[in-house]
Amino acid sequence: MNNNYVLIMAGGIGSRFWPMSRTTHPKQFIDILGTGRTLIQHTYDRFLKIVPKENIFIITNDIYTGLVKKQLPDLSASQILAEPIMRNTAPCIAYGCHKINKINPDACVVVAPSDHLILDIEGFVKSINQSLQTAAEKDCLITLGIKPSRPDTGYGYIQFNSATINGDFHKVKTFTEKPNIELARTFIQSGEFLWNAGIFVWSVKNIIKAFSQHLPEINDVFNEGEMVFNTEREQEFIQRAYYQCTNISIDYGIMEKANNVYVLPSEFGWSDLGTWASVYDIADKDYVGNAVMPSERVIMYDSSNCMVSVPKEKLVILQGLHDFIVVENNNTLLICPRDEEQSIKQVVADVKQRFGSEFI
Repeated sequence: MNNNYVLIMAGGIGSRFWPMSRTTHPKQFIDILGTGRTLIQHTYDRFLKIVPKENIFIITNDIYTGLVKKQLPDLSASQILAEPIMRNTAPCIAYGCHKINKINPDACVVVAPSDHLILDIEGFVKSINQSLQTAAEKDCLITLGIKPSRPDTGYGYIQFNSATINGDFHKVKTFTEKPNIELARTFIQSGEFLWNAGIFVWSVKNIIKAFSQHLPEINDVFNEGEMVFNTEREQEFIQRAYYQCTNISIDYGIMEKANNVYVLPSEFGWSDLGTWASVYDIADKDYVGNAVMPSERVIMYDSSNCMVSVPKEKLVILQGLHDFIVVENNNTLLICPRDEEQSIKQVVADVKQRFGSEFI
């Protein structure tokens, strides 16, 4: 029996990719990179190299279950876990791991976001397999850390010390949410910090133990469902259970508090694709730094370092534009300086207030 499982988290609304990403069709279900496969399809493809398809579970908001079925038709209905409301990552991980525990109490689980980019698939598979083996052997909770290439303020950071298990897994000392630039530079110079990729590996036994110690209320909620998991009564139970859960992340609720957390320093061409700037960083660019997707009908004069994403049938002329994001989608046009894209979340809130949900 294969004891390794994967839980892909696909419930986010991707508001920083507005207007391409909408509440009804968020970024994990979009082919943002123009590859012919959406981000969740790429994530699923990667994990097929690690576990059989029947061991992959997707947890998403119940309004997206139709999109999951359409984009991942090989999955059975029982492999799609539907959340009635958004409650952050701790409840969704508790749900997934309790459900998998009922199937196989010897399981080890990889928990990963659905919308990240991995360029080095071979390196990724190697890191995950190494982590699964260690999770099966040791009493530990593993997170993957990315060796930082620059002092980035958009990522969380993991500090580790010299204590290790199985040679490569370092004891985690601290977690720090997105730091300011001065702090980020200090982190990089120290050599003790990694970017937090939000990818976790553990045995169901150890993560359920951690929930019982650090988030007992959430653990109790899902313990009550033990008899209904993987039956036709599961969804009815979940509809009630989620309203009893606090809105809390796994990082804050467990990883920052547990004393058996280890990090594997990794390099596999990772990006969380969290913003248009992160797409710009990895996109093909012309000789003056413009990234245009698709490029057939876009003409640029005296313009440089722009990120342009427009419908392929539209003719677009840009003149005298430098360091801008230009995105058109869903009957909406966004033009924004690249260094001010963090304001997109506020823009979305303002649009919702003025025009309702039609454009969100």
